[in-house]
Amino acid sequence: MGKRERARKSSAERTRMRRRSRQNKSSMACISLIVLMLVGVMSVQIVSAYSRNQSYQAQEEELEAQLESEKARKKELEEYKKYVNTKEYIEQVAKAKLGLVYPNEVIYKEKEDSGK
Repeated sequence: MGKRERARKSSAERTRMRRRSRQNKSSMACISLIVLMLVGVMSVQIVSAYSRNQSYQAQEEELEAQLESEKARKKELEEYKKYVNTKEYIEQVAKAKLGLVYPNEVIYKEKEDSGK
């Protein structure tokens, strides 16, 4: 081989190396861009998931409070149910709504002042 042939080969190799280098740089740039886009999309998804989680936690706390108040209301209703079945309640309703009294009981009513 002569000097010219060697120079041509080395020149051709340099040209190929430059092309490969340019291709590698553009490939790396594309890959970097894709990775950055993925990171951006994932960060947006994480932020939205975090905000949804916060709203779900607030809703859960609200529902827990409602559950506690309903349990308290249930307990009150059970106590009222027991009271309604007592003799005292039946007598009270009979006197107040029906005007019933025991045979030996005397009822006093106040006079209404019509002039004052």
